[in-house]
Amino acid sequence: MNVEAQVKKGRKYDQVLEGAREVFMSDGFEGASVDSIAKRAGVSKATLYSYFSDKRLLFVEVASAECRRQAAEAVEHLDFSRPPREVLTTAGAALMDFMFSETGQQVFRISVAECERFPEIGRAFWESGPGMLENLLTRYFDLAIARGELVIDDKSLAAHQFAELCKAEVFPRLCLRIQPDFTAAERTRVLEGAVETWLARYGT
Repeated sequence: MNVEAQVKKGRKYDQVLEGAREVFMSDGFEGASVDSIAKRAGVSKATLYSYFSDKRLLFVEVASAECRRQAAEAVEHLDFSRPPREVLTTAGAALMDFMFSETGQQVFRISVAECERFPEIGRAFWESGPGMLENLLTRYFDLAIARGELVIDDKSLAAHQFAELCKAEVFPRLCLRIQPDFTAAERTRVLEGAVETWLARYGT
């Protein structure tokens, strides 16, 4: 499904998107109704449908927009001229910020819960989340390899390995609600371990 081709943007697009984000985050995909989204956004159902033909499209756009926003914020703080330890620490911190945010957790849970019925939801989450991170990191890897700072044969695998290292121990506990939040010290422990482990494999 080409989401961009089916979504029409206009004067109240951002208003509709923000209202939908609030409802999806509080009620989930199944519990969210078009009526409640329209009411929260302060628009009519006709206006909502003029932008999004169904609830799936709306959720995909909400999830994609949130992932793009987080990615844009991360890129702002990345300097690709800097050494790997510094860039990885910044990128890993941004990934963990999204992972620990209520929005990030809700988007992930809803995407997993609904992707069997609606594969486009899972695909959109991948493309605007893990796939976007892969593209960002592999762009940096090219530069760092050229400078002699990294040695990587499979850049895609290396990017996803780093992302998984940043989730070690904490992500399953978040998903299972065993521990809903982590202290700054706990996050730093995981992030520093991820950077050290990854650099031990690919650093020069």
